[in-house]
Amino acid sequence: MIPELELNNGVTMPALGLGVFQTPADETVDAVTTALRSGYRHIDTAAAYQNERSVGEAVRASGLSRDEVFVETKVWVSDFGLDETRHAYDKAVGKLGLDVIDLLILHQPLPSRFEKTIGAYRALERLLADGRVRAIGVSNFQRQHLADLMAETEIVPVVNQIELHPYSQERELQALHAELGIVTQAWSPIGGITFYPGFGDSDGGEKKSTLQDPVLTSIGAAHGKSAAQVMLRWHLQQGRSAIPKSVRPERIAENIDVVDFELSSDELAKIDALDAGRSTWRSSKELDDQYSSFVIPEA
Repeated sequence: MIPELELNNGVTMPALGLGVFQTPADETVDAVTTALRSGYRHIDTAAAYQNERSVGEAVRASGLSRDEVFVETKVWVSDFGLDETRHAYDKAVGKLGLDVIDLLILHQPLPSRFEKTIGAYRALERLLADGRVRAIGVSNFQRQHLADLMAETEIVPVVNQIELHPYSQERELQALHAELGIVTQAWSPIGGITFYPGFGDSDGGEKKSTLQDPVLTSIGAAHGKSAAQVMLRWHLQQGRSAIPKSVRPERIAENIDVVDFELSSDELAKIDALDAGRSTWRSSKELDDQYSSFVIPEA
């Protein structure tokens, strides 16, 4: 059984979820269907992924009751602002085919127009008060973004979804989350972003994939598990939420098969020691116009 995390508003969320980033809409139904059959009960999507409709279709066709599946989605920056974000919610529930969204988060901050970010989060607060969502949060926020947001709003985010894997552990940010009662939720939790060409080029670092890391593979061999399973177990044992993605049935099944072993304190320490501070993504004022130019379709 995948552990559940209690969020700071009392809502519980399965710690492990299936992500559908970069999954084409026509493949998303099969991936989510496979995941739900394999035991996943948490699906993470986003307006910008353009596959919310497929997620909703798979959830409805699963035969599971609505309260058995935790659905998380994200508001894109072109829909930031008080009124705009309330409309973004209408678009999301229309595509998902749901009356209530379990967790609605801001996809990333908009640093050059942070007042729009504030307005968007205030819209989430109103949706929460109206019972239209069960929990609200953010994604890709750094320490100053969180400070600026919380200075102008009332409700502490339940999660901050960030890039987090053994090569990029964001320890200071994680410590702030713990202080504030925010769950750290990992995107690219098995370092999938490190598989891309060019990883390590910007800092002269060696290009390598987490899946071939000798520390992770040796720990996996000791438990009869893959490096990916070791990383997901590392997240769960340290109290994080993790959102792995795959469209391959065997990988989807493998990624949830992480509850029948436990990493020792020594093994956890060895994984912690892999941190190289190699986060690959940060929001920036320079990129805000580029991000904002992508408009979420109405239907």
